[in-house]
Amino acid sequence: MQRDGESIESAPSEAYTHGHHESVLRVHAWRTVENSAAYLAPHLDAGARILDVGSGPGTITIDLARRVRPGLVTGVDAADDVVARATGLAESERVENVEFRTGDAYALEFADAAFDVVHAHQVLQHLARPVDALREFRRVLKPGGLLAVRDVDYGGVIWSPASAGLDRWLELYHDVAIGNGGDPDAGRHLKRWVREAGFGDLDASASTWVFSTALEREWWGNSWAERATQSQFAAHAIESGHSNPAELARIAAAWREWAADDDGWLLMPHAEVLARA
Repeated sequence: MQRDGESIESAPSEAYTHGHHESVLRVHAWRTVENSAAYLAPHLDAGARILDVGSGPGTITIDLARRVRPGLVTGVDAADDVVARATGLAESERVENVEFRTGDAYALEFADAAFDVVHAHQVLQHLARPVDALREFRRVLKPGGLLAVRDVDYGGVIWSPASAGLDRWLELYHDVAIGNGGDPDAGRHLKRWVREAGFGDLDASASTWVFSTALEREWWGNSWAERATQSQFAAHAIESGHSNPAELARIAAAWREWAADDDGWLLMPHAEVLARA
């Protein structure tokens, strides 16, 4: 896996660990500025031109657009079908100052200095060359423009009660994500990556997602139970030789057991960086 000092030629090919199974998109569609980009909210000015890289089903992107009207927000994602879904959501919600395009984080089809803000949520963890992507984000930012990046750090995920099945899930997730060219512990590296990409005036912070109530546990636990057996994560785990259907079924059962436990609690830490071009 390339990490900053290696050549681009030696970098592995990338695969998106989660894929776009409905269980994944349901979770992504839960995301808003409030629960996933609150650190950026004070910096959203009316009329701002924003690029949202890795926009997925578009909920954060559309929320950004509502907050910066009449500014235009552009969402970019690698998957055509997800871009179409996001476009449909914007149309159904009648948000007209947003657009979605298929694109590549390493080669954005925009002119230099085109945006006031570039935002990327849960993107860099999936890239083999995060610093190269950040340099591309910097290229399309106006002088003094704002970068906003947020990524989870799976090395800091904790839960209760103890569960051997979830222990195995976390170990397997690391193996699969790294095998796909990413870094599941990206959060702890964000500050360094942003600095190496040439950004200054940097502010690093952190926030968490916590799943504790019965509804939160049911939603999150059942989502991961489905992912463990039906999503692209399951396919990657089996094809890479890291797991097998029987083990994945046990992991899914562990997620459902955790979700059903009144004492169930889970925390996911996220690093956040704001930086000026």
